[in-house]
Amino acid sequence: MGHGVPELVLELNGRTWTLDPSRPYTLGRDPQGDLVVEDARVSWRHATLSWSGGAWILEDHGSTNGTYVQGQRVRRLEVGTGSVVHLGNATDGPRLAFSGRAAPAASAAGAGAAHGARAAAVSQASAGQPAAQQPQPSHQQPQPQQPDWQQPQAPAGQPAAQPPQAGVPRQGGAPVQGDHRSPTTFHQFSLGRVMRIGRALENDLVVSDLQVSRHHAEFRSTPDGRFEIRDLGSHNGTYVNGQPLPKSGSALIGPHDTVGVGHSAFRVVGDRLEEFVDTGEVSFSARHLTVKVDGGKVILNDVTFGVPEKSLVAVIGPSGSGKSTLLRALTGYRPADVGEVLYDNRDLYKQFAELRQRIGLVPQDDILHKELTIRTALRYAAKLRFPGDVAEAERNARIEEVLAELKLDIHASKKITSLSGGQRKRVSVALELLTKPSLIFLDEPTSGLDPGMDRDVMKLLRELADDGRTVLVVTHSVAELGLCDRVLVMAPGGGVAYFGPPEEALNFFGYESWADVFSAFENYRDYDWMGRWRGSQHYQLYAADAETAPPAQPHLQQQVAPPVSRPPKPQSWGSQLWTLTRRYTSVIASDVGFLALMVILPVILGVVSIVIPTEHGLRANPEGFNQHAGTILLILAVGMCLSGAANSVRELVKERVIYERERATGLSRSAYLMSKVIVLGLITAFQGVIICAIGFSARELPDEGLFLPTAVELCLGIIAFGFTSMMFGLVISSLVKTSEMTMPLLVGFAIVQLVFTGVLFQIFDSPGIEQIAWLMPARWAVGALGATVDLAHTMAPWDRENPTSLDPLWEHSMGVWVLDMTVLLAIGVVCGIAVARFLRRHEPEVMRK
Repeated sequence: MGHGVPELVLELNGRTWTLDPSRPYTLGRDPQGDLVVEDARVSWRHATLSWSGGAWILEDHGSTNGTYVQGQRVRRLEVGTGSVVHLGNATDGPRLAFSGRAAPAASAAGAGAAHGARAAAVSQASAGQPAAQQPQPSHQQPQPQQPDWQQPQAPAGQPAAQPPQAGVPRQGGAPVQGDHRSPTTFHQFSLGRVMRIGRALENDLVVSDLQVSRHHAEFRSTPDGRFEIRDLGSHNGTYVNGQPLPKSGSALIGPHDTVGVGHSAFRVVGDRLEEFVDTGEVSFSARHLTVKVDGGKVILNDVTFGVPEKSLVAVIGPSGSGKSTLLRALTGYRPADVGEVLYDNRDLYKQFAELRQRIGLVPQDDILHKELTIRTALRYAAKLRFPGDVAEAERNARIEEVLAELKLDIHASKKITSLSGGQRKRVSVALELLTKPSLIFLDEPTSGLDPGMDRDVMKLLRELADDGRTVLVVTHSVAELGLCDRVLVMAPGGGVAYFGPPEEALNFFGYESWADVFSAFENYRDYDWMGRWRGSQHYQLYAADAETAPPAQPHLQQQVAPPVSRPPKPQSWGSQLWTLTRRYTSVIASDVGFLALMVILPVILGVVSIVIPTEHGLRANPEGFNQHAGTILLILAVGMCLSGAANSVRELVKERVIYERERATGLSRSAYLMSKVIVLGLITAFQGVIICAIGFSARELPDEGLFLPTAVELCLGIIAFGFTSMMFGLVISSLVKTSEMTMPLLVGFAIVQLVFTGVLFQIFDSPGIEQIAWLMPARWAVGALGATVDLAHTMAPWDRENPTSLDPLWEHSMGVWVLDMTVLLAIGVVCGIAVARFLRRHEPEVMRK
């Protein structure tokens, strides 16, 4: 302890610590904190202990259940010998007892009394409000219809309110470069030493992060004094300057290189390895973001701002002001055409492969399969997002921790469909919290919720920020802006009209309500809102530093980049396929309506085919031709076409938001598509068997097929046509924008197939029509069925004067049947390739470059 600093000893859960005044201590449930308190009532980042220069200070960071002294909740107090503090509950919460030589700090009782005298000031400071006097209008409050900035005598750019006084410290300024922070810890290197990093306890450097593999990577010091990083086949990858190393690859690193492993970053400085753990205390800023669309129209215009650490920021503005575009630019889903996004002063666009693991995104539509229970949905999500070597018990423990944090544990066994809108939004947030992101974005989380649920959701976001995360929410609701630390107001045209504390915003605009502000945006669309903001002293106070900050780690651009490699996936392709297939099967099994329709539809279609009267079924009539045979096959084939396409036509569009989010976290596109093909293919095959069993049971069939029993051979043709139709349904689903668009296209697809079966009119030897028919799966499907029953001779020839003019695709031969089936299935494969390409359009754009 330094000279003159009183020794302070903390006792907690039977353990004691002698506190060092040269550093602060974090208390909470975070395993990476200094003092870990394993109690569900304690917040993730509950409080900090630090020496202020004259006393030891315990400061609560807006914890959910509070900090208590003598039964009274406190936010900040001085502690010393004899102080007793409870966390999470005033009577039986975890007990902090302080002892040691007398300190200038007050005793527990004295501190409690002092706290009462200072409560208002401390509470205001804890809420992020400046201690100095709040800005007041520089003139009389204007009338809403004609604020001062519209008066002819007011110069352009004149702020409607004075900024805070000069003594107020700046907040939300230039981001602190992550590698300029004090390291969390450091490890000494010796010549020739190998230092292995991973989650397992036998590693030299143990990282307690489920995103890290058990044996993740290793540092080596070479005999010539250089250092090498080698990936050990990790699941989520090892990154050098934000770029992934090839799996089991290596790279030489220098003093300016940053190595990323999970939520930790490492840097070699001299003969030691410094570790920087991303605990949420990171800066985030946007600089000069500009987005243009076709024709050069600007929809996001030079947006610049910096977000304070561990804060809640709301983005508001009228419709069409670029809020959603800004969100996509900030998350990397649609990078800005101009400008950069800095995560802890690291370029998000260039280092997206690594930083995506630290960012959570909750879209407006729930990223959930609503047919599942909460716990089941989270278990599948955890299985996909965590490395393959994470044990089921570890995943389940993290799930239960998140459920308890968000107060969802009592609802965990409920189906998501049975939850209220606010609870469903909590589940979406829970899914993102599984991987412990430091930065969370939410798009319209309160859309469609009543005012009570609106408040509950915003309080949840406030708690997330207080627990050590930065939260940015795009919203139309302005009722709960007081819970936010900052508000970003977007103006028509995509520019920033204001960024700063919400309590100063209305004074800045010179209005009494947000309704008046939004009306002004609409009535004065040509006004230079952005210029007024940039000319104000509020801009200098809250945003100018973000614009003048140095470039993002410019020294990294001089380093030799590692070999280009695809971003690694948390799970192997086979493991992802198995998980996705099980999840999709669970979703379908939970949908009673779909299960009923899956059986009823083929039954109806099979019964309809029986209505067609014929004495000889699919046989040739000894006394002439059997025209009904072609009609029966047509009905069965088109019925199967309709059934197969109906199975899949909604499956991709309804999960588009889920796919986009999971793709950003490492989902394999081909594994996702293959899971759909497998499950839907089995369902289609089952329906094909039902249709054939009903349709052929009451019919006479030819005695022998080409190589199998006739009924089996016909069933194979029907199922193959259903499979290809199902693949066409996936193509439709990947192209449309909404589920409502699928039904008209489904009906149109079925009618086109009906026309080109070759049964209604002659297609062969019809120039133009025959070539178009080659592209239609119905042409080849009915061809395979016709080859089995010798339809060319069973039906009357189209040209009675030339009875030898027969459809070549109906010839009763093995070669023709194989040709028909091969082309039919090849069309399905081509559709699958097309779907895979179309799915790329619904992925984060930064991953496509």
